[in-house]
Amino acid sequence: MTAVKASDVDGLIRRGPDPRIAILLVYGPDTGLVFTRAKALAEAFVSDPGDPFAMVKIDGDVLAQDPGRLVDEAGTVGLFGGTRTIWVRSGSRNYAPAVEAALKAEIQNARIVVEAGDLAKSAPLRTLCEKSPKALALPCYPDDERALADLIDRTLQDQGLRIARDARDVLATSLGGDRGASLSEIEKLSLYAHGQGQVSLDDVEAVVSDVAGSVLNTLIDAAFAGRSGEVERDYRRFRHEGMDPSVMLGAALRHALTLLATRLAGEGQSASLMVANWRGLHFRRKALVETQLARWSPPALRYAIQLLQEAVLACRRADPELAHAQASSTLLRIATEAARRR
Repeated sequence: MTAVKASDVDGLIRRGPDPRIAILLVYGPDTGLVFTRAKALAEAFVSDPGDPFAMVKIDGDVLAQDPGRLVDEAGTVGLFGGTRTIWVRSGSRNYAPAVEAALKAEIQNARIVVEAGDLAKSAPLRTLCEKSPKALALPCYPDDERALADLIDRTLQDQGLRIARDARDVLATSLGGDRGASLSEIEKLSLYAHGQGQVSLDDVEAVVSDVAGSVLNTLIDAAFAGRSGEVERDYRRFRHEGMDPSVMLGAALRHALTLLATRLAGEGQSASLMVANWRGLHFRRKALVETQLARWSPPALRYAIQLLQEAVLACRRADPELAHAQASSTLLRIATEAARRR
């Protein structure tokens, strides 16, 4: 078996996989991380990733139609010799037969990197690569706190920067589960702090957006905290920006469902402890969410969820003016109910 533990993948990429391994399958639910790792593995094997003879990209759907092409590409000698990478991009059709044929072939001076989606344990592509001594299967799951801290340190070190511990802790809570989005935020921060030597908490708060959350958090938190005036103000702002009312209600519905799940999981705990266990919650929202958890009981949240579900459906069926009236009315109704629970 040549499956690799998720926690060992970054180290393997830094060291470089055994050059005798012909096929590297990169898969998982974190599409940003899958792409980043596939790109790193594909480019590391050739001297010039920009050379189209050395770096060949093939769509998986193309291989599904012509399974023999992968073996042909892997056996082709580059115009000026040297090593070659065949980077297979994820497709919607089954191209496992092409990978199976490549595993049976004798491949030299070529690496095949297969970028796939979230594969079940029984998926043919994953099964083939996990069982073959010529392949490695590299899983990509959303970063946990330790992985995020390591990603932050390594990315900033590459730019000649260190980061203060409190700044790193806040930055880690602000990043989401997608590696691509996290890298984008860290790189934006490194540009802002260029030349300083160390990234401070002030730098993080000035630059990094809450990529784990939604731009609608201010509106949603105001509604569930009982702040009707802020709901009216923020709703007018988002309407002026052209936001779909069903999108606003959908975000509120997801928040209500998370509140309910947190209340049920934390039965008997204080609101502050439940907030402490709420993964991915931006530090600036913690006080407001603690207020919400203290005010809303599970039965009341179920009622709010029902209101929001009905309002989302009504908005999708109504014309824009009526939809906005429905959405605004529903959010104000939730705010009024929250204020009553003080």
